[in-house]
Amino acid sequence: MIRRVAKLYDSAVTLLNYAQSPLLLAIRLYWGWEFIQDGLGKLNHLDKVTDFFTSLNLPQPHLTAIFVSLLELIGGALFALGIGTRLISLLLFVNMTVAYLTAEPDAFAAILSNPDKFTAASAYNDWFATLIILIMGPGYLAVDTILRKFLGNKEPARLPR
Repeated sequence: MIRRVAKLYDSAVTLLNYAQSPLLLAIRLYWGWEFIQDGLGKLNHLDKVTDFFTSLNLPQPHLTAIFVSLLELIGGALFALGIGTRLISLLLFVNMTVAYLTAEPDAFAAILSNPDKFTAASAYNDWFATLIILIMGPGYLAVDTILRKFLGNKEPARLPR
């Protein structure tokens, strides 16, 4: 009986492992598109973004607004396609962490004391999506993976299980 349950469990794990890359693709496409839209919106309203960044006491608010807008626009496209995914994920994750810390510091500080407040913050979904891709990688359905295979490069080292 225990062997049957173990075999059934192993089969379920194998099946679910096949869903990992499609899930990572869905995350990249959805949130990549979100970043693209946010970046375009910021570029189209740089004066308002600059005013908002000024109210947050960010250094060089106009240049910061341009940088963040371009990062979200170009980074979102690269994120969605899976190009330079880990580097882009890191940059977007840092961007969203700064957004959390400057625009919603109380929510960020509540990560352990009040998780509902932390997850209700507007930066949370983008922050978490970039964290997932940063840690898990882009999956097999990404330009990074295709290029790596085409160029004959090995996959990055993984920890033994």
